Amino acid sequence: MKNKLLKSTTLVSGMTLISRIIGFVRDMVLASIFGASGGYDAFLLAFKIPNFMRRLFAEGAFSQAFVPVLSEYRTSEETPRIKMLINKVFGSLSLVLLVVTFLGVIGAPLLVHLFAPGFDSEDDRFTLAAHLLQVTFPYIFFISLTAFASGIQNAHGKFAIPALTPVLLNICLIAAAVLFSSYFTEPVKALGWGVLFAGVLQLLFQAPFLAKLSLFPRPMVDWRDPGVRRILTLMVPALVGASVMQVNLLVDTMFASFLPVGSLTWLFYSDRLLEFPIGIFGVALATVILPHLSHHYAKKSEEHFSASIDWALRWILLIGVPAMIGLILLATPILTTLFHYGKFNAFDVTMTARSLIALSIGLVCFLAVKVLVSAFYARQNTKFPVKVAIAAMIINVIFNALLIAPLAHAGLALASSLSSIFNVAVLLWVLLRQEIYRPLLGWKSFSLRLILANSAMAAVLLWFTPVATQWLEWGGVERMMGLSALIGAAMLAYGGGLWLSGLRVSHLRLESVSS
Repeated sequence: MKNKLLKSTTLVSGMTLISRIIGFVRDMVLASIFGASGGYDAFLLAFKIPNFMRRLFAEGAFSQAFVPVLSEYRTSEETPRIKMLINKVFGSLSLVLLVVTFLGVIGAPLLVHLFAPGFDSEDDRFTLAAHLLQVTFPYIFFISLTAFASGIQNAHGKFAIPALTPVLLNICLIAAAVLFSSYFTEPVKALGWGVLFAGVLQLLFQAPFLAKLSLFPRPMVDWRDPGVRRILTLMVPALVGASVMQVNLLVDTMFASFLPVGSLTWLFYSDRLLEFPIGIFGVALATVILPHLSHHYAKKSEEHFSASIDWALRWILLIGVPAMIGLILLATPILTTLFHYGKFNAFDVTMTARSLIALSIGLVCFLAVKVLVSAFYARQNTKFPVKVAIAAMIINVIFNALLIAPLAHAGLALASSLSSIFNVAVLLWVLLRQEIYRPLLGWKSFSLRLILANSAMAAVLLWFTPVATQWLEWGGVERMMGLSALIGAAMLAYGGGLWLSGLRVSHLRLESVSS
């Protein structure tokens, strides 16, 4: 079990890395074709809204309630009972999603007003966003059922296919932009259809793998089933918690809609870069550790439960701190290398770099919160994280209002970082106070090694990184070579610092941390 946790995390990270690399290719293509334009702002809004609902119903409340219950069924129930639970959950979820999708399509203009009050009704961005939303909103139906299928596989220790599935979205959007955008009077409309097609394709991709597990669902609706009722009971507070998290994004979008054209795009690309380490490692770790923690909780193994949290937090610091430093010090080089082509100009690079630096300040906490929340959800405590999330949302709104005037869109990014720091601090404090998490020995030496290695890496980057104007003057090949050299030197400095300080890979295995 211990070795399998690290292997599973590595596997999910590898699959996610493939998806993220193709995602960066997608972003480079879209930035070159559409730039930071009003039309692209409209598409990003139309894509953000179904994503809001997806995270609410699928990756948010539903997964956090469904995976622990299904894991418990696997521990204590026979296969026919497990299949019956899956069938009934599938039917109930599908019915809810159909209703939500119908309401979303007919209410698209109202949703645009809600999410982007700064888009005036006479504004071309409003009309375009409303049209695009009617096309993209059904994506929530297909991608939520895809998340349902992924949850079944994750609970059964199958992580590779769910982690690889998002590649299909990136491929569809690249194809829509390159092959089909010229056929539309508004080229960005092709992206809306690309999103919808990607949702269908991702769901169909899951089917044979569920069949291989002999768990292909047959829709049944039974709200009185004990398993369904337990999931619904857990979902209610989790839904509120997921809503709070998504309301944070909604508030950011509302504030950004009052800022100059391009602000939504600048925030989007800075968020995309931050999502690289979060998606590759943070989401992968949270995906693997939730069923792992749920298993230990079901077996009442508190010692192993605590040791698993300790192991995860060490890995978060090991990966998250250098990633944070790298994104802050290399913001302009990375953005220039990836996106400074076509319509994405030098001003767009500068503006995006500001919000990327502000978001990167909270990177470690964005990673840690996924593990800490999983610790509560694995214990089927969905209420307390909700209370903390509501407090964090209020803090986010306050900082948005305070920072938007002096820092514009970068102020919104910094507010997100500050609210995430608060969220992590409270969750960790409660886990420690209730002795759910008891830090193991070795944290002092581990911290000193991290300080040494990260200092060495930062010194290398500060000394060797050319000034911003140089990156803007270079061609694409020169930028790529320069960035690759810097990243390589930073990795050598960091890895060398860890090695010289005495840290070895064997120290980071779960059994080593537990012993």
